[in-house]
Amino acid sequence: MAKDNETQMLKGILQGCMLILLDNHELYGYAIGEALVKYGFDDVPKGTIYPLLMTMEKKGLLNSRMKPSPDGPQRKYYTLTADGRIAKQAFIVHWHSLAQSVEQLVRENDNES
Repeated sequence: MAKDNETQMLKGILQGCMLILLDNHELYGYAIGEALVKYGFDDVPKGTIYPLLMTMEKKGLLNSRMKPSPDGPQRKYYTLTADGRIAKQAFIVHWHSLAQSVEQLVRENDNES
């Protein structure tokens, strides 16, 4: 698979995952990256997360606010908007359908090998 296709697919998946993470917790960019690593997204460059956050905020999926940090300068924390929660639910529905279809395809292909 070409690197560009892989990157585009990952961005869509990351956006959905970030919506899920932010539905339960108010988080700042670095903490989102750390949470993604916890779930196996080890290869996601930190430079991918911040542009996605800005895009999601522009789309009205997120709100942000600056909060003091005990470790230095203020941090920008993100939370979901009502539209963000709707987008999160849509992502989950689409993900389940896509995952089921891909799993079926893989199983049937493995059986033919």
